[in-house]
Amino acid sequence: MIKFLIIRFSSIGDIIQCMDVVNGIRNHFPDAEIHWIARKDMASFLHMDRRVTRVWEFDRQSGLRGLLRVARRLRAERFDYIYDAHSNIRSNILKAVLLPSLGKGPRHVLRSKERWKRFLLFKLRVNRFDKPFRGVVSYRKPLARWGITDFTRHYDDWRFPAEYARRFPGAYFDARTVTLVPSANWPMKRWPVSHWQEVIRLLPDCRFIILAGPADTFCETICEAAPGRVVNLAGQTSLLESCYLVKNSRLVISADTGFLHAADLFGTRAIALMGPTAFGFPTGEHVKVMETALPCRPCTKDGRGRCRQSVWQRCMTDILPRQVAAAVRSLIGDGD
Repeated sequence: MIKFLIIRFSSIGDIIQCMDVVNGIRNHFPDAEIHWIARKDMASFLHMDRRVTRVWEFDRQSGLRGLLRVARRLRAERFDYIYDAHSNIRSNILKAVLLPSLGKGPRHVLRSKERWKRFLLFKLRVNRFDKPFRGVVSYRKPLARWGITDFTRHYDDWRFPAEYARRFPGAYFDARTVTLVPSANWPMKRWPVSHWQEVIRLLPDCRFIILAGPADTFCETICEAAPGRVVNLAGQTSLLESCYLVKNSRLVISADTGFLHAADLFGTRAIALMGPTAFGFPTGEHVKVMETALPCRPCTKDGRGRCRQSVWQRCMTDILPRQVAAAVRSLIGDGD
């Protein structure tokens, strides 16, 4: 039995993008046993995939001692392949325990963060990354060393608790309901609240679901555009429940967020509102990318930093609601 270990602790978007590599591993090694170590607060996503044999949950509150404990347990598994898809201090500590300094050990490969390219882009404004940079593709590339190059997607047996179907009945997913993801960790990559309101007004025949966190109180303002047609679930769903809603949605509209990448992973149709970030472009043809051609883009890794335009966040504000509404009409049609 061939055994793989994937190391990717966080974040939500990166874990979901990295989950695509399971397709490649299974296509090349159909009977492989796949293990994954992630942060405990991020691990729920990985339990969705039945092809992942075991998810190892690392509690960051346990510190270095906790990491060493789990490293010793992982060493006892005797992995054949180790893929470090994170490349940080924790993953290096794990590898120091798992990989012998001498003699035969697991094959291992690293996904480089290409820090010199990041320095050039974010400090000197010289972009040597692929344009556009697709995170999913960057996670695939290192596995070519092991002959893993076919990432064709055949999988749709995602695992969700049975009670989700009772909590979120079919009305949430009818042909005229659109899922909105207006939040993001950093404000600079959020589409303006007024734009979300205008899209809702421009689509009077549609209903909407909003997914966001408990702190995203601005979602209440978005709902004011049409209170009778918008269900605000901000702060009411867990990360896994939100994934379930994305998986079953007719259409998702989102900026560069983990749930955009979930739509990409699941094959859910989506509209991606791409602004200042460098690494969040989706891969699937079922995701329509909308963006503004500005020479300053991309200017940030994840939305942190300052905008250099005289109009703050112009790369997002110039994606107009009427353009997005037209894209929605094109994608959902008459509900086919």
